[in-house]
Amino acid sequence: MFPFFVFWVKPMTMADKGSFKQRYTIAFYNLENFFDTHDDPTKLDDDFTPKGPKKWTEKRFKKKRKKLAKVISEIGLEHSAYPPVLVGVAEVENSKVLESLLDDKALEDIDYGFVHFDSQDERGIDTALLYHKKHFKVDSAETVEVVVENESGERDWTRDILYVQGRLNGEQVQVFVNHWPSRRDGAELSSPKRERAAQTILQKIRTSDNGGDNCIIMGDFNDDPNSKSIRMLMDSGHFINPMKKLLSWDKGSANYKGKWSLFDQVIISHTFLNHEPNTHMFKKAGIFSPKLVKEWKGKYKGNPFRTYVGKKYLGGYSDHFPVYVIFEKK
Repeated sequence: MFPFFVFWVKPMTMADKGSFKQRYTIAFYNLENFFDTHDDPTKLDDDFTPKGPKKWTEKRFKKKRKKLAKVISEIGLEHSAYPPVLVGVAEVENSKVLESLLDDKALEDIDYGFVHFDSQDERGIDTALLYHKKHFKVDSAETVEVVVENESGERDWTRDILYVQGRLNGEQVQVFVNHWPSRRDGAELSSPKRERAAQTILQKIRTSDNGGDNCIIMGDFNDDPNSKSIRMLMDSGHFINPMKKLLSWDKGSANYKGKWSLFDQVIISHTFLNHEPNTHMFKKAGIFSPKLVKEWKGKYKGNPFRTYVGKKYLGGYSDHFPVYVIFEKK
């Protein structure tokens, strides 16, 4: 005879429900090569066309769009009554793919807008910010160039940093959406490029009217919380990194050759630790990794269920898990 266990879950009180409605999710998600199917002669996007080596068809695009929309709509719902109020995204080709994403069934009833600029990245992949219009109002937006050079001293065109100033439920905030230079040439050799990106953010903050107050710095940094570039941000004294404790040998936002990394992070100002009325206070941070976005079996079980491995089409979501923070408005 099998033993019988009784599990008791504490019911949610009215106070809990009230708090739930005052909590808001801010997320970041690398969408892994979210390209349209059309060849843009000004970009290196030939792989992602129907006749390209990856055979990127409209059917495959729509399948990926549906999956990404579902994930975005569900981030943070176990902690908040609302879908994310801000979502930074990386690896989007253009405004058209963002419009298509927001028109998907999972997101069409959420009043999202977005901020996007075309960058000079040679592959044509950009960052963008999705925002829930009920909770966030855009005051201004611009791109901040990250000026780096390759080994020969020539300009290495990389993704711009997206800088948005706005009001989150009435409170002024500054948002930086990042996709820093990759480790393609090796972590150590390419580190100065990411250090330059960190310096670029710090310089922008020095010239901002609000300084380092109420900053949300999110992105795929291609560096972990203990890397030099991230430490440069932390050493400025303006920020805390709530993601730092989330990285372990068996947990992260991406996995390469069996090793977990936490390149995806949301870094916030110390000002989000206050208890002042009508301000937002940090509550928790997390990696959104439910079963649906994971490999279910085999050698890579538990890893992000990605769209491609090389030229092989898997039909998954992304090679990154989304990350998020929860704010509570006091």
